[in-house]
Amino acid sequence: MVTAAQQQTAPAPDAPRTFPEGFLWGTATASYQIEGAAAEDGRTPSIWDTYARTPGRVRNGDTGDIATDHYHRWREDVALMAELGVGAYRFSLAWPRIQPTGRGPAVQKGLDFYRRLVDELLDKGIQPVATLYHWDLPQELEDAGGWPERATAERFAEYAALAADALGDRVKTWTTLNEPWCSAFLGYGSGVHAPGRTDPVAALRAAHHLNLAHGLAVQALRDRVPADARCSVTLNIHHVRPLTATEADTDAARRIDALANRVFTGPMLRGAYPEDLLKDTATLTDWSFVRDGDLATAHRPLDFLGVNYYSPTLVSLAGGSGTHTSDGHGQSTHSPWPGADEVAFHQPPGDTTAMGWAIDPSGLYELLMRLASDFPRLPLVITENGAAFHDYADPEGNVNDPERIAYVRGHLAAVHRAIEDGADVRGYFLWSLLDNFEWAHGYSKRFGAVYVDYPTGTRIPKASARWYSRVARTGVLPGA
Repeated sequence: MVTAAQQQTAPAPDAPRTFPEGFLWGTATASYQIEGAAAEDGRTPSIWDTYARTPGRVRNGDTGDIATDHYHRWREDVALMAELGVGAYRFSLAWPRIQPTGRGPAVQKGLDFYRRLVDELLDKGIQPVATLYHWDLPQELEDAGGWPERATAERFAEYAALAADALGDRVKTWTTLNEPWCSAFLGYGSGVHAPGRTDPVAALRAAHHLNLAHGLAVQALRDRVPADARCSVTLNIHHVRPLTATEADTDAARRIDALANRVFTGPMLRGAYPEDLLKDTATLTDWSFVRDGDLATAHRPLDFLGVNYYSPTLVSLAGGSGTHTSDGHGQSTHSPWPGADEVAFHQPPGDTTAMGWAIDPSGLYELLMRLASDFPRLPLVITENGAAFHDYADPEGNVNDPERIAYVRGHLAAVHRAIEDGADVRGYFLWSLLDNFEWAHGYSKRFGAVYVDYPTGTRIPKASARWYSRVARTGVLPGA
C-alpha cells in the first residue's frame, strides 16, 4: 500500500507518446444525465426522477426532465462524435424507457430509440458500447424494495435479455453495471444518491444483489449475443492510500479497500467475498442473504474490466468517529462505509477540479499496475476519466479549457506508462461527451468536452474536444 508521502509521480508528459495500434479511443455518457424526455414514449419514473424531484436533494432543484435533450438531438450528438473522430461511444440504456415497471415485455418505442442511435453510430464508424445500468432503476422496483431485495437482481436479468434480443445483432460490447459501489453505498448508505436511503445493512445487501445481478446479466447476454460479443462490468476502483505508514493507517486503508473495491472484485473476479470484509462488517450482518450458488453466479468470465478513475482516496484511523466529508462522494450525516466508522478521510494534496477532487495521475498508474498484478489475464479499459472545471463561453462563442487538457494529458501519460510497464490497457473513454446533469450537483458542474448552453441546448465543442480529437485520430499523445 503506497502512502501519500511515498506516492509515485508519473513523469511529465513532455514528449509525444504513441499508443499501441488498435487502442480504442472513445467518449461516454449516461442515460439520465443526457436524454431528457422523462415522460415520453412510455418511459416511467426512475429512482433518479423521484430523487431529483424531492426538495433539497439536488442543487438548485435541478432534474433530468430535459437534461441535454439527447432523446431529440441524438443525430446532432452522433455527428459531434464523428467530428471528434472517436472510435467508440459508451452510453447507457434507460431501464424505465425499455421496461417501465421493471417487469414484463419491452416497450418498442423505447427500444426503437436505441436501435436508431446504434444504427447511426455504426453508420458513422463508431463502435457502440452499451451499459445496461447506470443508476436509473425503475421506481416501481424500488417501491418493491430495490437493490437490497433479491428479486431486483432477477428482474435485471430479464431486462438484460430484452436488451440483448433487441440490440445483440448491432452491439458487440456490453457492460452490465456502472459503478455498483455508488448504487449500493451512496444510494442506500449515505443517501446522497437515489433512492436516498440511509441503512448500512441495506447497502451491504444491495452490494450483494448487484453482484448477483451482474452474473445473471452476463449469462443472459452470453445466451443471446453472438460469440464474438464482449461482456464487461465497470467499477469505480478506489485507489486508497494510508495517510501514514503506521499500522493503524494501513489497516484503515485495508478496510476501505475491502468496502470500495474487493466487495465487488471478490465475487465478480474471484468467486468469493474477502474474509476481512465479512469480519469488518460482522457486527452489522451475518451475510445470510448470500445463498448457495450466488458467488458462482456472480463469477462469470469477462472479456475486460472497465475502470473509472478520477482521484485517489486518502485515509487514516481517526481514533473515534470518522469523518466522511472528504471522501469525494458528497456530504451526509450517514456514512457510505459500513463497518468503518473509525476511518477518517482526508483531502489529498495538490490542485483540485471544480468537484474538489485532487488531480493526481499517479493514482491511475498505480491502480492500473495493481489490477494488472491482481488479475493478470484480464484486459482493462478506462471507461471513465475526466474532470469538471468552471467552463464558460467567451463573447466570441469559444470555450477554452486548458485545465481539462492538462488533466487528460496527465492521465493519458499515466495510462501510457502503465502499458509500457506491462498493464494490458485496451482503451480510454473520456468523461464526458457533453456537459450534463451531474447527479446531486445538478447542472452546476461541467465535465463535457462539448459545452452545452442549457437554455437553448446549443452545443459548443471546447478546446479540449479539439485537442482530444487529434489524440484519438492519431493515437499520439502530444508533449506538454
